[in-house]
Amino acid sequence: MMDGTLTEREKAATSAEGAPKRRVRADAQRSEDAVLEAAKALFAEAGVDATVRQIADRAGVGMGTLYRRFPKRSDLIAAVFRREVDACAAEAATLATRYTPGEALERWLKRYAQFLGTKKGLAVALHSGDPAFDELPAYFRAHFEPALASLLDAAAATKEVRDDVEPYDLLRAIGNLGVATGEDGSAHAGRILNLLIDGLRHRQSHS
Repeated sequence: MMDGTLTEREKAATSAEGAPKRRVRADAQRSEDAVLEAAKALFAEAGVDATVRQIADRAGVGMGTLYRRFPKRSDLIAAVFRREVDACAAEAATLATRYTPGEALERWLKRYAQFLGTKKGLAVALHSGDPAFDELPAYFRAHFEPALASLLDAAAATKEVRDDVEPYDLLRAIGNLGVATGEDGSAHAGRILNLLIDGLRHRQSHS
């Protein structure tokens, strides 16, 4: 037919051709998700020094599959960080629908601190000079800052927190807690985070 309308036979052929391609794409996506989940878990356990072989084995994929998607190890590390940033930032909106503005803010700040706390070797990777990591700091800020700003604005509007806090300042302050070392480093970071959150609830005094 010349009017642009597919015949039933043509429709069947198109469907038959498209189905395998869709399956291939779905299989590739599942493999990529498995690799990223495995890398996420290993990075949390051992830091970014986990080997590619360990990641492939845990994901249940071959080395060839892993390298086709992530030619360099740094590509995989960057992809895991971006994926985790996306998930953490997106949680701000979810929390905002479930809790009061003040509680949503507190829960997200602790979620953000947890994100940083499980990223062993993140600072080293970011300052390694590898171009694969060049855009990550800007990526973090572009996603985290708006997420936090929305929570701060909502909590300030209900007078649950002070209204003179810059989102980036708070993100940096929590990030700095990650330098705490020693056996009580994690506990110390948690205590200081609680102090920061408590400070948000008290308006700045003016003389």
